Amino acid sequence: MIKVDNISKSFGGLKAVNHASLQIAQGSITGLIGPNGAGKTTLFNIIAGLYQPNEGRITLAGEDVTGLPPHDLFHKGLLRTFQIAHEFSRLTVVENLMMVPGQQSGENIWKSWTQRRQMREEERRIREQADEVIEFLNLKPVAGQLAGNLSGGQKKLLELGRTMMVDAKVVLLDEVGAGVNRTLLAEIGDAIIRLNKERNYTFCMIEHDMDFISRLCDPVIVMAEGGILAIGTADEVKNNEEVIEAYLGTGLKNKKLKGAAMGAEA
Repeated sequence: MIKVDNISKSFGGLKAVNHASLQIAQGSITGLIGPNGAGKTTLFNIIAGLYQPNEGRITLAGEDVTGLPPHDLFHKGLLRTFQIAHEFSRLTVVENLMMVPGQQSGENIWKSWTQRRQMREEERRIREQADEVIEFLNLKPVAGQLAGNLSGGQKKLLELGRTMMVDAKVVLLDEVGAGVNRTLLAEIGDAIIRLNKERNYTFCMIEHDMDFISRLCDPVIVMAEGGILAIGTADEVKNNEEVIEAYLGTGLKNKKLKGAAMGAEA
């Protein structure tokens, strides 16, 4: 679904991404891990169109999308969430969801005057879709609340819900578990698995919780120093000496120490 070919990005003298190449298979949940400063978020931002690469190429379903801005990628079905949720805090949960679909009739002032019946029918359909998303994500108890009043985990569920309001092909999840309690994190994981299995969503996720990564992701891609260090199952990368060295600075073989390191920093 996504192919990243020899992508590099520098900020002044710092090379944040260094000739990175990877593939995200259609229908997969791919994990992206690595030590702090490995280049994970920068690579996400390049794929999502927030940064322009200095070199390299990105394709989406075989189409070259290198350098396209986020709004163009949105219409092609590539969406991303953020470590810190970007909700409309003074709109309700329902209103946040209804804002998502593009090219609504009400956005055109002429149509809002001359095609009011069409606009009302379109709004009714979008509201029904929002209600279905709320039901899917178990957000019904907070559907009428202002999004700014939600807990951190509920805001992450809302961000996931917004991807369901359009025809998403690929969703990039940036630390969906950050600041989320274990109960809500389990709910988020369940929702991701259901979207993957029932709606064929393709996910790529940056995450620090290795248990969460192990539950959801195959394959897992490890970045270090801006490049791709290893690719494999969660168990394979956790037991890869190069990966352990990247996290700890030395190729330690003590399994308990390995497990502690990988669980603390993914």
